Amino acid sequence: MAIEIKAPTFPESVADGTVATWHKQPGDAVKRDELLVDIETDKVVLEVLAEADGVLGEIIKGEGETVLSAELLGTLNAGATAAPKAEAAAAPAPAAAPAAAAQADSAEEPLLNPAARKLAEENGLDPAQIKGTGKGGRVTKEDVLNAIEAKKAAPAAAPAAKPAAAPSASSVVLGEGDRIEKRVPMTRLRARIAERLVDAQSSMAMLTTYNEVNMKPIMDLRKKYKDLFEKKHNGVRLGFMSFFVKAATEALKRFPEVNASIDGKDIVYHGYQDIGVAVSSDRGLVVPVLRNTEFMNLAQIEGTIAEFGRKARDGKLSMEEMTGGTFTISNGGVFGSLLSSPIVNPPQAAILGMHKIQERPMAVDGQVVILPMMYLALSYDHRLIDGKEAVSFLVAIKDLLEDPARMLLDI
Repeated sequence: MAIEIKAPTFPESVADGTVATWHKQPGDAVKRDELLVDIETDKVVLEVLAEADGVLGEIIKGEGETVLSAELLGTLNAGATAAPKAEAAAAPAPAAAPAAAAQADSAEEPLLNPAARKLAEENGLDPAQIKGTGKGGRVTKEDVLNAIEAKKAAPAAAPAAKPAAAPSASSVVLGEGDRIEKRVPMTRLRARIAERLVDAQSSMAMLTTYNEVNMKPIMDLRKKYKDLFEKKHNGVRLGFMSFFVKAATEALKRFPEVNASIDGKDIVYHGYQDIGVAVSSDRGLVVPVLRNTEFMNLAQIEGTIAEFGRKARDGKLSMEEMTGGTFTISNGGVFGSLLSSPIVNPPQAAILGMHKIQERPMAVDGQVVILPMMYLALSYDHRLIDGKEAVSFLVAIKDLLEDPARMLLDI
């Protein structure tokens, strides 16, 4: 029985997606709930799993093609079994059989490790045309490097094995002096990030205000209790981000304009604090959202952020975890940024930028003291938030961080 393989039903905010990777090919055996294909959207990568045991039939939407919500991707022959591999028929052979079998396998699909395959693809080489010197005829990285050198040394007029065609996924141009240029299509996530950043700058009256915070009280508190905290909360580590989330939550309560958003000619005031935390991943910047931070303690915040980080690295963040949010915190300090102006994430009205902690000489009660200082930046939509509210909001965060007891005492 043929089962239709369809794309997931996308949320209203996602118009379409792109077929990223087929993990099975027609004729391959498939187990129930086994990953068949990844669909990349402008927010997350969605996985399509097999509904039953069987054999993958036809692939209708190939890699790189655009798909709509619930569109047909291919078919699965439920209950069928995969045909035996052709190489099994060549088992009993004379002394020369191993080499012949290796050549047959190589003709069907060259044996090479991921590093060698990537190097060959980047330099426009056909792995099937590279002679393998590894065990069982396997193509090694050294074999690919030798093929690249041979290609460079070949006369310019030498006929190519087959007409050069520009690969759809990427192309590498080797110019004089091996000046390499690589062209790859922009991912949907990167394209969406670019689109939203340009929209934010063109549609908002964006302004940034700065301040600095003495991190010594937080650092002392963390140093004193981090081991006990980790033991008490089942391995959850006490970091700096939870303090910033709690301080921002309290400040958002005091300044509701910063927690609001503009919808047409209306101002929407949110009676809850959903704070997005910018997380870097291999695919780009993603912003999962901590829901109702007013009800979360430090351990819950740290644990959720750590889970978001793991999911971002594995590409497992769900659409629900990525949508919404009334305020965002971005920590460029983990990459060494000393000062920056973050861009507001629409339809939110403001974003807080954290930066690198750096020891600096500061004047305290007439004395020069070396303190661990951090610059803070608050970018905000001036259409909704006046300068007084923005500056006061940032000062409130500074005061709460420099005297953490304020958060506990709600003062």
